[in-house]
Amino acid sequence: MLIAPQLLLEKDMTISHVFDTYAKTAQGKTLHFNVVLDEENQEKALIYAQDWLASIGLEDAVVTPENCYFYHSLEAPDVMRADIDRQGYAIYKMEGCPR
Repeated sequence: MLIAPQLLLEKDMTISHVFDTYAKTAQGKTLHFNVVLDEENQEKALIYAQDWLASIGLEDAVVTPENCYFYHSLEAPDVMRADIDRQGYAIYKMEGCPR
């Protein structure tokens, strides 16, 4: 039985889940970013958000469940997929985030 290449790609595709996230620093600055992971798990997304903030020197930033919510699912681009495979999550930086 032959399987079309398109069906093989769809079968092997890993769907990731995006959590739209806002954090507020002690100085009042707001950061907007997405936490992308392979589980639709808000608790893990919050932990990963705090881990990332600490890694950029903003361990004092606050993220609440109301500010880290499931947004949608997608197939993560290769760069994000590598981060997810390596550390369990990827960050997509938006407003107020360091480059």
